Amino acid sequence: MSGADPEPIHVAVGVIRQPDGRVLIARRAEGSHQGGRWEYPGGKVEAGETIRDALTRELHEELGIRPLELRPLIRVPWRYADKSVLLDTWEVRRFAGTPSGREGQPLRWVPPPELARYRFPAANGPITTAAALPETYLITPDVPGGERHSAFVERLRRHMAGGAELVQLRLPGASATAWRRIAADAAQVAREQGARLLLNGDVALARELGTGVHLPAAMVRALGERPLAASSLVGASCHDARELDQAVALGADFAVLGPVRPTASHPDATPLGDAQFQALIADVPIPVYALGGLGPEDLPQLQGYRAQGIAAIRGLWREA
Repeated sequence: MSGADPEPIHVAVGVIRQPDGRVLIARRAEGSHQGGRWEYPGGKVEAGETIRDALTRELHEELGIRPLELRPLIRVPWRYADKSVLLDTWEVRRFAGTPSGREGQPLRWVPPPELARYRFPAANGPITTAAALPETYLITPDVPGGERHSAFVERLRRHMAGGAELVQLRLPGASATAWRRIAADAAQVAREQGARLLLNGDVALARELGTGVHLPAAMVRALGERPLAASSLVGASCHDARELDQAVALGADFAVLGPVRPTASHPDATPLGDAQFQALIADVPIPVYALGGLGPEDLPQLQGYRAQGIAAIRGLWREA
């Protein structure tokens, strides 16, 4: 008898959205595996089926809907005590029909920030994170010489008011005093605007201000454990497969991988290129943003590779 691990059960999963962003979840039957917990609709991929075919069939059988617009979101391999699964997750942006629990399962439409309050199977954790994260990650430029700090913070406020939900404050040229002052003001603005702010590399200040932290690659390599509680976001900069593995092992909520294309901010860096980026993130079980020479016009292509979205300074920051 072979001691090899059995093939994981391949499962097609749908993150189904309303136009207002709410996500559909269903409650598992009490007698089933992980019974009583909430889940994202879907089911086992049958022999000979593509993921699209399997998800279309499952959503019709479970909910009575037909997906019209799909895009790959994240693949999560997971080992339980009694079995292994591969959750091949797709976002359903448009569908025909009205969802109903055709198997008697309760359904609920949930705003993305509230998904973390629900009890899901452990394997669904990265899916919940991906469902709640936006498709753009704004990284601030340095404060221009001569610009008042208050003017910079006001521009940041306008970006958040205009829809920047996830922002990394990165000011490599700021003094320690200016950094603390701007970070405190930015944290207050983020709270007022309902945005999520991550401070670049400053774990202590992130704890003090109640923000998230974005870890440069050197910090990802140096840290032995996740630096913040689960209630605060931890992002990680990565450049290759090894650093992606380290980010996952550290417990980062998401990673940023690049540069994907040539970028003015790092002209000497060798771009990964689209094909290598796609290959590197194929089975990374946390959301990954693409970085480097990208703007909003590149979103459809990068999301087709299973990227969460794009991270950018020049591509997302408006000077006005």
